This record gives sequence, structure tokens and C-alpha cells, in this order.
Amino acid sequence: MSIAQKKSLGQHFLRAQSVLNTMCTTAEIKPGDTVVEIGPGTGTLTTTLLNTGATVIALEKDHRLIPVLTQHFAIALAEKKLILKEKDVLEFNPLDISTTSYKIVANIPYYITGAILEKFLSAKKQPVTMTLLVQKEVARRIVARDGKESLLSISVKAYGEPQYIKTVSRNLFSPPPKVDSAILHIKNISKKNFSDETKEKKFFQLVKAGFGHKRKMLKNNIATLIQEYGLTSEEFFTDTNINISSRAEDVPLSQWIILAEKKFN
Repeated sequence: MSIAQKKSLGQHFLRAQSVLNTMCTTAEIKPGDTVVEIGPGTGTLTTTLLNTGATVIALEKDHRLIPVLTQHFAIALAEKKLILKEKDVLEFNPLDISTTSYKIVANIPYYITGAILEKFLSAKKQPVTMTLLVQKEVARRIVARDGKESLLSISVKAYGEPQYIKTVSRNLFSPPPKVDSAILHIKNISKKNFSDETKEKKFFQLVKAGFGHKRKMLKNNIATLIQEYGLTSEEFFTDTNINISSRAEDVPLSQWIILAEKKFN
């Protein structure tokens, strides 16, 4: 299949079968699994996913690709092993998935990486795992390879365990993007850190405030929140392992959870 890529949709089609195989192996896809694929493009990953025996729900925004995919996967569509939807992933409702559990495996448009992660990790019906091709530096930031956390890394770790699986050269894509990519795997996805939506909301209110100004100390970024509870900075950080002079990037997830639970609930 040959079709011109749309830059506006961030389309970079992966051609390396070995990388596709690694993604499916990492996701531990078994016959009978339900897998959501975001942006199937010309169907190379779709084919690999179908070969595992999984049922694939493919979300494709580019209307030009729908007839191409429909023709190429006519048998899988007829057998209902492939469900093809012309839909923007950000408008897709995971509650529409009929099975009780699902996995996400996808080569996603890089410009909406954050939006996709937030949508599915915070969804009422979360995926079991997510295995994504993302920009290399984004993957490194999420797993905090440099030892420094970020709003993105804490947001992901609050719901699951991110793993940096493999670097993927830009030369394996058509057309090649400007940067290298990486396979990012997020496992054990759940809301175990949040007993209800209110606590979830307050946690992210705290974290977003904490990372509001990267160069400022955490206590200064959340000064307004501290004042709302009538506490001094010293009192606020009591019973935590957080140095009062720490920046947000130095605070691990476990301490953010303690702050949110003990100070804001």
C-alpha cells in the first residue's frame, strides 16, 4: 500500500518488522486479547497484531486510509477480528470497548503523546498495558533516566510502571522523523493510588502546582496551597522525607502521594 503521509497528522509509518515484533512481544499479546491500535496507517502493525490471534480495534483519523485498510483487511473485518473505526483517538470513549480488558499497542502521532497518555491512564476504563512508539527523549523523561522527575513522569507513574524498552532509529520510518524514537511500555496500570475521583483531582492539583516553575523550590511553587491550610512550609513537610529546599523534580512519586493524602485530604 502506498499513500502520501500527512505532516499535519504526524504520520511516520514504521517499516521495520523486528520493531513491530518487539512491540507485540513486550505487550505479551495472546490469542483472544483485545488490542486498541491508534493510527494504523497502512496496516503494518495491524497485520502483526492480528497474527497474534488478538482482536484489534483500529482507530484511524485519516479518511484517505479507510478504503485502503478496508480492502487490505477485508477477511479480518468480515471475521470481526479487526474493527476499523474512522475516529480521532481523543474522541474515542474506552467505555465503548465491549470486552472487560484491553491493551494499547500503537505507533502514535508524537504531537499528541501527552494527550493520549492522559486520556487512557485517567480513563474510567483503563487499559491493562500500553506499548507505544514515542519520541526517544519523551520516553527517557517519563522513566526519569536522568534521575529527575517531571510533571509527565509523575503523571504516568501515578497510574502504572513505565519501562524504556528499546531505542528505534529514525531511519526505520517513512518518512524519517527528525528524532529517534523508543518503545515505551507501561504495565500494571490501575488507580490504586486514588480511592476516589476527589483524591485523584487533588493529587494532580498539587503536582501541577509543584511543577509550575521548574527553577523554583517546591515550597514556593505550592505556597498558595500551603497557606490555604494555615500551615508553615516546615509544618507542611513534617512526616515526609522531602527536604524543604527540594525542587519538584527531586521528589519521587511516593512522597507526592504522602503529601496529597496527608496534607490535602
